[in-house]
Parts: sequence; structure tokens; C-alpha cells
Amino acid sequence: MKRYILFLFVLLFVFAVPQKNIFAQDKPIQIALFNPVQIFSENTSITGVRLNILYGKNKNVSGIDWGLVNSTTGKQVGAQFGFVNLVDGGFLGYQSGFVNVTDSKFEGLQWGFVNYHKGKVSGLQLGFVNYAGSMYGLQIGLINIINQGGAFPFFPIVNWSF
Repeated sequence: MKRYILFLFVLLFVFAVPQKNIFAQDKPIQIALFNPVQIFSENTSITGVRLNILYGKNKNVSGIDWGLVNSTTGKQVGAQFGFVNLVDGGFLGYQSGFVNVTDSKFEGLQWGFVNYHKGKVSGLQLGFVNYAGSMYGLQIGLINIINQGGAFPFFPIVNWSF
């Protein structure tokens, strides 16, 4: 009886979950020495864990991203830890590194020596130098710059825009 119920549950799960999610092209793990010496090509999206020993590059990353230099050409969701973090698409989550650079919308916490963001930041930047194109949130650091819409274009220690 237990096997029959388990079989029905698995059958229901297989047919109830959209097939697109089951057979998606995302890979669960990526290990890179440097790009292109990595398990999957840079055009692959990673959903799970990415470990970049020297330099890794992928299209989208969801989950934990850890390494010396982390590069994402698409969207990043989750936590990113590295010496240098580069994200071309949007970012949602926690980014920690010596240098953090993002180009599109950023939502979350950015913590590093230099935090540079060309687009809109929604959240908190903690660092020695913080730069945001526009911001809805708070910057804490020695040099804080909000290009558009901040309380001040430049202000030491703390700057904000709400």
C-alpha cells in the first residue's frame, strides 16, 4: 500500500509540475578555474552553487556564488562572496567583496571596500567608497555619492535617498 501511494505521489508530481521547470537549462553547480576552463560554458545559467577558484563567468546565477572574481552577464539572485564581484544584469540579495560593481537594478545589501552601481539601488551600501546612479535607501562609508535624487550628491559618513 505504501509503495502504491508513493508511486501515485511521484506520478502526480511529474505531471503536475510544468515540464519547463523540470527540463530547464539551468545547471545546479559550476566550478571554474578561470573562464573558459569551467564545467559549463559562460552562456549557461546556474541555479545552486557556483565556485570560482580564480575567475568564473555565467549568464545568470541563483543561489550561492563564491570565488576570487565572480562575473555574471545576466541576473544574479542570492548571495555573492568574492574579491571582485561583477554583475551586468539585475541583482537581488547580498553582495560582499572588496570591489562590487553592478550595472542594472540592485536590491539588497552591498558590502565592500568599493561599491559601484550605475543603476538604481534599493537597499543598503556599506563600504569605504559607495556610488549609486540613483538610490532608494542608505549609504554608509567614508565617501558616499548618489548621482541622482539623493539627499546630497556627495556626503561623507552617511547619505540617503527615500
